Amino acid sequence: MPSHSCVISPRFKGALAHVAEGKYGRMFPDLPPLEIEEGLLRALGRAGSGMDAPINTEDDSLGDNPRIPAGFTFLGQFIAHDITRDPSLLHHARHGELRNFRVPRLDLEAVYGGGPVSNPYFFDKDDPDRFLLGDNEPGVAKDLPRNPQGLALIADSRNDVHTVISQLHLAFLRFHNAVVDNLRSRLGSDPNLFEEARRVCTWHYQWIVLREFLPMTVGQPLVDQIRQEGHVVYAFEDQPFIPLEFADAAYRFGHPQIRATYQLNASTRGLTIFPDLAGTRPIPSAHVVDWSRFFVIPNCPEPQASRRIAPRLAHPLIDLPEEIVGKVQRPEDRSLAYRDLQRGSDCGLPSGEAIAQEMGLQPLSRKEVGLRSYGWEGETPLWYYILKEAEIRECGERLGEVGGRIVAEVLIGLLEGDPNSYLNLQPDWRPTLPSMRPGDFTMADLLRVAASV
Repeated sequence: MPSHSCVISPRFKGALAHVAEGKYGRMFPDLPPLEIEEGLLRALGRAGSGMDAPINTEDDSLGDNPRIPAGFTFLGQFIAHDITRDPSLLHHARHGELRNFRVPRLDLEAVYGGGPVSNPYFFDKDDPDRFLLGDNEPGVAKDLPRNPQGLALIADSRNDVHTVISQLHLAFLRFHNAVVDNLRSRLGSDPNLFEEARRVCTWHYQWIVLREFLPMTVGQPLVDQIRQEGHVVYAFEDQPFIPLEFADAAYRFGHPQIRATYQLNASTRGLTIFPDLAGTRPIPSAHVVDWSRFFVIPNCPEPQASRRIAPRLAHPLIDLPEEIVGKVQRPEDRSLAYRDLQRGSDCGLPSGEAIAQEMGLQPLSRKEVGLRSYGWEGETPLWYYILKEAEIRECGERLGEVGGRIVAEVLIGLLEGDPNSYLNLQPDWRPTLPSMRPGDFTMADLLRVAASV
């Protein structure tokens, strides 16, 4: 498959989605934006609305998704940061320019940054092939490296916004270090050791995205169909881009997956993601994550589940703290639900019904969408539609046809459009690191390798 374009299914009848310059574009450029009243967005997203799922102190398992363990919510967030990281953004914004962006790729640049030459402070000065790790207290290296003010020294500061994503980033640092040790034991001193370790880590990560994260999120049949028959709604020429329909609607399916409270380890439970686990500060030993509480790991208790995908967010996300959103003028501005709805409207996204019809699908009925109770008779904001579609059509266990195809085609397309991905350089490649199933590699395997150093 060529590395500069996506293969289009013969069933695709629309215009080729494209972007002239930069990394963002539109998947459905010919569809009109949904005209929607600001009052409806506020009514939907505010505290106490139907999108506000209050904490049930007696049973936080209500609404759990039996298909998807809690850790995949944060792997999804990690993936989002990886494909959208752009070291040039701040420079160009300061100079009034928005151009020359990094091409979006699943290449762990959110972990590696510019490497030990460009970003030496991420690495051990005595062994620059390995990442520097931070201490929770003397002799316990279970935190990110931090400056004296507690800010993490990592390539993407968004991976320190809360404890779980911070600890996941740390797991990727440790994963790289373990691969370096493994290669060094076999190759000895090799000037290309760092780059080979980076390739090994990146290809195993790409395998997890394609073979574990996506099937769990959208279903294996859809992944297989796209790989075998080509793309229906996402295509590009020359280089991949990120559609606004993906970034500002479909991929935000992870927000309702966030639990009201989390158990981090055997002794720490009942903590909200905000404000209890807010980041940009050292991680105390009591908050070190036991990954068996987030992913299925053999011989360990069953992990916490993610929440079902539905148009409801845990209450801590409806009332975000000031350190996350800053000072706000109206209470709704603290709500992630309202902010997501507003973002889609500001970007001029089409309605969910319009995109479903463009795909040749039967849209949800107005009764199924359920916005009549708010006095709304028009079509549905795309993000809300995708969440409702998952709830109605898939019992909230995975994305439906509209949301699932947008998410799957974009992530698969980013791999197909990366000339250095294993799909392009070695399509028949299979994982080489130790795993519980030979020839496969999962997040549980990655975390086990990471724990070996």
